[in-house]
Amino acid sequence: MPNSWKRSATTNSGTLAWPRPCPLRTAPGAPQGVRSVGEVFTHITAANYGIARALGTAPPTGFDPKAIMGLSGDKPKVLQAMMDSFAHFRNAIAALNEADEDKPQKMFNRQTTLRGSLIMITGHFGEHFGQSIAYARMNGIVPSWTEESRQQQQKPAEKSKP
Repeated sequence: MPNSWKRSATTNSGTLAWPRPCPLRTAPGAPQGVRSVGEVFTHITAANYGIARALGTAPPTGFDPKAIMGLSGDKPKVLQAMMDSFAHFRNAIAALNEADEDKPQKMFNRQTTLRGSLIMITGHFGEHFGQSIAYARMNGIVPSWTEESRQQQQKPAEKSKP
């Protein structure tokens, strides 16, 4: 695969730090039937393994998506499982061959190519990443990159004060 795809598969290291303070409960004021934060994280975890399987990398021996979904209330286990799933997904991306980009494949019950699958995967990740950010903000948590940006903006203002 092109290096840009392989690099993008490794960018989650910073994004996995900010969910740590987020409670796993359903966001305050969320409508009935909306996934809790823990359920979103376990969905992402199971999806990482499922997508890797669709790309040709089998899940670890003994992987059980139903067992993963059952972790949604255990924060340390949820976060560890999510980190492990991203590592597995990165390995699946690294194993891809650029010559196979136009190879026909099915992803999310749609016929496409490997390249098309990667585009769909990017959309899927973005959807749940955005959902997770919204949940964090509803719980009063400011993502680290927003806080860093605020601090950088305040530094020049502080220097200009006499």
